[in-house]
Amino acid sequence: MDKPSNLHFLESPRRNPEEVAIPIRVREWGEIYGQFEDEGAADQSARCINCGIPYCEWQCPVHNYIPDWLRLVRQGRLFEAADLCHQTNALPEMCGRICPQDRLCEGACTLNDGLGAVTIGSVEKYITDEAIKQGWRPDLSDVQPTGKKVAVIGAGPAGLGCADRLTRHGVEAHVFDKYPRIGGLLTYGIPPFKLEKHVVETRREIMEGMGIRFHLGVEVGKDVQLDELLADYDAVFLGMGTYKYVDGRLENQDLPGVIASLPYLIGNIGQVLEEPLEGFDYVNLKDQRVVVLGGGDTAMDCVRTAIRQGASEVTCAYRRDEENMPGSRREVKNARDEGVQFLFNRQPVAIVGDDRVTGVKLVETQLGDPDEAGRRRPEPVAGSEQVVEADTVIIAFGFRPNPPEWLTAAGVQTHEDGRLIVAAEGRSEYQTSHEKIYAGGDMVRGADLVVTAVYEGREAAHSILANLGIEAPTAQHETAAAAG
Repeated sequence: MDKPSNLHFLESPRRNPEEVAIPIRVREWGEIYGQFEDEGAADQSARCINCGIPYCEWQCPVHNYIPDWLRLVRQGRLFEAADLCHQTNALPEMCGRICPQDRLCEGACTLNDGLGAVTIGSVEKYITDEAIKQGWRPDLSDVQPTGKKVAVIGAGPAGLGCADRLTRHGVEAHVFDKYPRIGGLLTYGIPPFKLEKHVVETRREIMEGMGIRFHLGVEVGKDVQLDELLADYDAVFLGMGTYKYVDGRLENQDLPGVIASLPYLIGNIGQVLEEPLEGFDYVNLKDQRVVVLGGGDTAMDCVRTAIRQGASEVTCAYRRDEENMPGSRREVKNARDEGVQFLFNRQPVAIVGDDRVTGVKLVETQLGDPDEAGRRRPEPVAGSEQVVEADTVIIAFGFRPNPPEWLTAAGVQTHEDGRLIVAAEGRSEYQTSHEKIYAGGDMVRGADLVVTAVYEGREAAHSILANLGIEAPTAQHETAAAAG
């Protein structure tokens, strides 16, 4: 299919792949979105009007060549589209599933102004899934080994993004992770109804085929020491994410029945995979009244997990209004469709209960002046307190870095909140205060999007390559742009 006109968006409305019916999906753990067939992907790709300024591309954290690979899909050139996707993104099939496209590429689409944005995320997912199914694999036949090797600590999005880019430029990448599977929170934090874990395992097979070596179940500081890695490798990249939850310091938050979001999600995924992780107990919320505090995607993961576990009531309380929620609007809609109740402009004041939680005291808020990040501050309304009954309260206020002692002992400097300092005076981009150690992703930025971590891993690899005297990579965007 190759429409010569740029008016196809008038002939064909925006369409998403089919969704699993709500009564079925809330009883299962599989992904809720289906897959485009070739014709559907081509039809939706043809809706792109090839803007003179591709706002979608610039709003994407990795700056995907979106109009170009949409054109290639429209022309049936699937393998070329897959090659182009991977020039900017090491994990396109995952970003196509879990990125908040409504706030990024699709939100910036010119057609989003009443005509329906191009379904960029679903097409991105289709490209990689279908290409892999048909036998596509990265072509590294022209890559010349450099004799250099880099240790990557953490097999999450930042680490995988770094390892991918290093390997594509002849550097041997060894990825160390304490868990038995790759992916970090892609595997152990994001529920399978958003990202089925066979997708991550397929990416592992592809990366191993590229020459990336994974050392799983190996904990740095315990099974191998940082000094050993610094001695054996030309550089070390840190991409260990953020796992320390933000403490709301609520009165009575230590009562039984009050749990943190990430251990809850990890324990549930271990149960679904039938691979429990030590230290993360399975918590079953069947028949429980559940209140989740927070408004990001992790909070949405928790409420939707509780629904699938059979909770009798699930409520999400958030201190700002719906418009100012930090998470994906799509995830909020999915949660609401699945039966979650929302209490907006509600700030938790205290956990209620004696021997065990019985409820949460909330106060109504109104939005005041913007804070340092530009978001309007929630201000309590006097005399508006109320208690929402609950058998379980899940705290989902976000996460912060928690650098291990072996890292700070090596002289790697941090900010007061635990984020690693990079690119200080005299250091290159993503280089820490230790000349051989680089870092990126949530350890540097604080908790952020998967796609942002992929970007920082990629860019950190560029910094490592430059400091190892390896020619900086050049994009092939011009070739792709000329297609068709």
